[in-house]
Amino acid sequence: MLHRELGDPRVGRALIAPGSWFQTLPAALQAELACRARPLFLEAGERLCARGDPPDGLYGLSDGILRVGSTGDGGEALLAMVQPPHWFGELGLFDGSPRTHDVHAETDVVLLHLPQTVMLAVLEREPEGWRHLGRMLAGKMRSVFASFEQMQMLPPRARVARRLVMMAADHQVDRPTLRRELLLSQEQLARMLSLSRQTVNEVLAGLEADGLIRRRRRVIELLDPDRLHKDGAEPGDAPDETDVETVDKSVDKV
Repeated sequence: MLHRELGDPRVGRALIAPGSWFQTLPAALQAELACRARPLFLEAGERLCARGDPPDGLYGLSDGILRVGSTGDGGEALLAMVQPPHWFGELGLFDGSPRTHDVHAETDVVLLHLPQTVMLAVLEREPEGWRHLGRMLAGKMRSVFASFEQMQMLPPRARVARRLVMMAADHQVDRPTLRRELLLSQEQLARMLSLSRQTVNEVLAGLEADGLIRRRRRVIELLDPDRLHKDGAEPGDAPDETDVETVDKSVDKV
């Protein structure tokens, strides 16, 4: 395996993790892509790509956290905090269009990179691969629609609960394995949901009191994902209009 050859166990996690999109591929396609993937190491704060950059292939996040957003005159809009074993970059394979968001390393990260020319050549020989990329893209589109619903329809508690479950699942495969620990701060969660930090703190305190989560420094542990999922599905009261910001943007993860 690639991670063994390079002597770094972090490198191959995007390939072997049970919840990875890569594990849904046929064995022959897995083998070819694993041989062609090359590791990329970034330090915290480094930029992987910027909005408007040309598409440069597919990436698999093996270790660390990526921050996805867009920068404008008003500062950075935080859209997602991405954790392993996340794969992204497939949109540019389909349409050849520029990158839609900025991606920075929130922590030191390890990625696997399959360049655009390599992926297109492999897909030319193995067209079945397009179907698997399409499934990944479809899962992300479902995430986009769910996020729009959160922003406009759900009260703060349901919005927070649903986003935590979505981040734990990461929408990579049909039946993803939920991760139990999410590495993010309350401020980052508040920015993703367009809620005030105070509101998010109050909601998390309530979820913790109900035994659904446990908070540690920059970590939110999911103690009861099933109950948390039900909490996010309940309509509840009307959203607090003081916390809702009209947002005309996608939360597509790159």
